[in-house]
Amino acid sequence: MAAILGSRTIKKNHRKNFNKLVSQKIVPPLVALAIFLVIWQLLCLNPNFKLPGPIETFSETWDPFIINPFFDNGESDKGLGWQILSSLGRVGLGFSLAAIVGIALGILIGANKLLYNALDPIFQVLRTVPPLAWLPISLAAFQQANPSAIFVIFITSVWPVVINTTVGVQQIPQDYINVARVLRLKGVKYFFKVVFPATVPYIFTGLRIGIGLSWLAIVAAEMLVGGVGIGSFIWDAYNTTTETNLSEIILALIYVGLVGLILDRMVGFIASKLVPE
Repeated sequence: MAAILGSRTIKKNHRKNFNKLVSQKIVPPLVALAIFLVIWQLLCLNPNFKLPGPIETFSETWDPFIINPFFDNGESDKGLGWQILSSLGRVGLGFSLAAIVGIALGILIGANKLLYNALDPIFQVLRTVPPLAWLPISLAAFQQANPSAIFVIFITSVWPVVINTTVGVQQIPQDYINVARVLRLKGVKYFFKVVFPATVPYIFTGLRIGIGLSWLAIVAAEMLVGGVGIGSFIWDAYNTTTETNLSEIILALIYVGLVGLILDRMVGFIASKLVPE
């Protein structure tokens, strides 16, 4: 009897949690989205409003951009699926380099006060430079569009990783350091037992900011360097603007936003599994 009652209680709690999830996390965004779409469609009833409405956007991009996002007609005439994958490839490489360099540099600077005093003012200046301002420098240095775009991603996303990691190392409690001294933890053991666990929350804060900046930077950079990528797709569609192309641009912007949200949630999910409560 007790087992049956326990099972019913568990099922009841699961049902309650599910209903709470639906009512608090799913329904409100759907309602907000519905309101936004209605307002957008109503604005389009005004003849002076030049943008297509949601219904028109959906109907004009359904074939092939929605039902066949991976079509390939050669060169840059590809579906949005290929465009986004190409951009994600650049982001993956640039952001990975930024994460490796940023974490290593942040730990080194955070642990050395002299190095911090020397480099922090320089980093604070460089991190305020807009992403596209780096593009002429990268094009001059690499002479190719793809490495230039990857460099722009790297140089844009590395600063939050460096700065947050540095702060994390500097915020290690003195008690942890004293215990490490008593236990004579040095080198690799000190890093993995004290520095890294204490710094992980700060590292993931920097990574989460960095991945958002990476996606922002690649879309902007691709608009100028051309080739295959979601930024290039948007810019090419704009340069040959028709009513149908405006619908394609709006759909591409929706995809950009959704991918950015997914990237942010992925980093947040990994952080929730690795960062101690």
